[in-house]
Amino acid sequence: MNDTVLECRNLTKHYGKVTALDNVSLSLESRRIVGLLGPNGSGKTTLIKLVNGLLQPTSGSVLVTGKRVGVESKAVVSYLADRVCLDGWMRIRDLLTFYADFYTDFRRDTAETMLGNLGLDLAKRFKTLSKGNKEKVQLVLVMARKARLYLLDEPIGGVDPAARDYIINTILNNYSEDATVLISTHLIQDVEQILDDIIFLKEGKLILQGAADDIRIEKGMSIDSFFREVFRC
Repeated sequence: MNDTVLECRNLTKHYGKVTALDNVSLSLESRRIVGLLGPNGSGKTTLIKLVNGLLQPTSGSVLVTGKRVGVESKAVVSYLADRVCLDGWMRIRDLLTFYADFYTDFRRDTAETMLGNLGLDLAKRFKTLSKGNKEKVQLVLVMARKARLYLLDEPIGGVDPAARDYIINTILNNYSEDATVLISTHLIQDVEQILDDIIFLKEGKLILQGAADDIRIEKGMSIDSFFREVFRC
């Protein structure tokens, strides 16, 4: 099995005259939880959308398990958007059926167990759920797939501290053992303890990538403290 799950080569993305990503090259290995870190506007969401095939690069290339982004790569990528994007009229059980029909790697029994632990009624319509429960349902659907690459865009950005703990535990306990998890966030203190590697983006440029423990030793501070120093206003 190819240990390189994601490879970006000289990846650049322009929106008109604005450069969102500037010549970014990086690779991610399997069995790692990686923090994609940077302030708002640093290019995190653009990078994730390029990897997921929702955007096309201006130049450069993206390979997922050695394949260019397309039908084959999307079959092994599980994506959590930075906003709720499920149809509100659907009942939770309808969402499970939709995912099971659409993704051959969807583990419905796993999803039902996680939803049961949350005390969520599968007959509830999605639109009737609280904001926090909507985000939890969306996370459950994403993590119940047996993917090779999980792309989680700001999974803890809009939820309370208790919900953050649930989300982090859900990520830790449910991703495939041979997979890679890429977590985009600016709330580093909440996720630092689970990160194996980090990627720092600033103004669309890759400014640092490496093992979290190595960076802590080299910088003599936590990742969160280093982030605050680098991106201090």
